[in-house]
Amino acid sequence: MRDHPTATVRTRVRVPLRFGDGYSVDAQLVTFHGLDDGKEHLAVVLGEPGPNPLVRLHSECLTGDVFGSARCDCGPQLREAVEQIADRGGVLLYLRQEGRGIGLYNKLDAYALQDQGLDTYAANAALGLPEDDRDYTAAAQMLRALGIDSLDLLSNNPDKAEQLRELGITVSHRVPTGVFTTAHNVRYLRAKVLQTQHTLPLQELTERTELTGLTGLTGLTAG
Repeated sequence: MRDHPTATVRTRVRVPLRFGDGYSVDAQLVTFHGLDDGKEHLAVVLGEPGPNPLVRLHSECLTGDVFGSARCDCGPQLREAVEQIADRGGVLLYLRQEGRGIGLYNKLDAYALQDQGLDTYAANAALGLPEDDRDYTAAAQMLRALGIDSLDLLSNNPDKAEQLRELGITVSHRVPTGVFTTAHNVRYLRAKVLQTQHTLPLQELTERTELTGLTGLTGLTAG
């Protein structure tokens, strides 16, 4: 188990959330003192968390979460996660890890390389950056500060579960998210399966990648 310092709760505040599709829910937003990386990560407590709550580690994505970019699936995953967690009771950790930890400007530079044919991981490497620079020490600190040491993790990414376990958090089950495809993100999603073993339907994504490459169709979705 990796050692990490103790974080403490700084502020709790009630905030009603409203989404563009009309879904609404009351949340408690929690800030912290003493996070390992010094960033302003946020816990969104939804419903009534039980002894083994549903938790999502959601990395900030300005383009997807705020502007609705179709190049990734971050916005729909965030929307889905809030409702699933609220229904069961749990926490969404909103982590300031734009671009898998490389930052907004670097992410947009990587997008430019992807437009030239590189996949999302190769583009990072071409910029001399890590494929994935995220560390979840702060996430484990936040969970412990909230009294959570056992959970079900809402994620398609096995690395998140592995890191949490190394940090002493019990991940009882990994619950997959939905599959949110567009004509602009199927290559991105397929790369996540091939490069980092995300639990997504590879055959379907391959077929859709070939279809969009041949036809230029837009608006493909799956859920």
